[in-house]
Amino acid sequence: MDHMEDANQTGMMIHFHFRPFSKLPEVQMLIFVAFLIMYLVSVSGNISILLLIWTHRSLHTPMYFFLANLAALETCYSSTIAPMTLASTLSMGRTLISLAGCGAQMFFFIFLGSADCILLAVMAYDRFVAICHPLRYSLMMSWRLCAQLALGSLVLGFILAMQLTVLIFRLPFCSSKEIGMFYCDVLPVMRLACADTRVHEATLFVVSVAVLTLPFLLITLSYVFIVAAILKMRSAEGRRKAFSTCSSHMTVVLLQYGGTSLIYLCPSSSYSPERGQVVSVVYTFVTPMLNPLIYSMRSRDLKDALKRAVVRFLSS
Repeated sequence: MDHMEDANQTGMMIHFHFRPFSKLPEVQMLIFVAFLIMYLVSVSGNISILLLIWTHRSLHTPMYFFLANLAALETCYSSTIAPMTLASTLSMGRTLISLAGCGAQMFFFIFLGSADCILLAVMAYDRFVAICHPLRYSLMMSWRLCAQLALGSLVLGFILAMQLTVLIFRLPFCSSKEIGMFYCDVLPVMRLACADTRVHEATLFVVSVAVLTLPFLLITLSYVFIVAAILKMRSAEGRRKAFSTCSSHMTVVLLQYGGTSLIYLCPSSSYSPERGQVVSVVYTFVTPMLNPLIYSMRSRDLKDALKRAVVRFLSS
């Protein structure tokens, strides 16, 4: 018996399952179809942007290099959560995930989500240099620096994810339980540990501030300078073009940071699984789906590249 309990403690026998959105199979089926459509639109949209930027030399600029990185991150990020969510939704929450599987999903969710947020701050810096220092842009945003910034966002995301995941999965989990969410999110999993998690909750808050508040402050600061520079521009066309390239980025930033801040920057005592489920849908399914649409609608270069690709495809 003791041996069995030890096995449980190390997570050998523990499996979790996700809470269904509804107890009604028809509602679950509707949710499954909605999620499947959002996931397919998200993956096809982000991969299309990646391929367009890869194949069109006119898009080989720092701005589109970062956008290609964002599209790759969003594709992987969606794929970390969507397949398991779809399986669980279809089975009315009966799909099981092992402790190790849950840890892997949480790690990739934090890693890719954090890198995403940091990359959005890098993109804001790129726009700041382009609009506030146009003559020195190619000198300041060298390809070496772009590669370092993109790699840096991945390394930072990796370190934060590794630390947080190891910290949480060192906790003892006493038995198989229901996670009050549709994926292995940090707070709902932490709630299932049979130990005091106050230190872990404080650590999560510190990591959330590092990933959300600091990049958001840098983005806001960049945009204060950008708006000031745009307002000083003499030509109306120049102002319109500058606002156009920045507005798509700002929309994506507000979508990404708005949802995640509601979950991770609120005191954990006020966390409600019901609100958590609804808000999480925004940054796990809706935002990755909308990002390619927002960027391709607002960017004339991307639209032109897309038209050329379609014409080439139809004429071949």
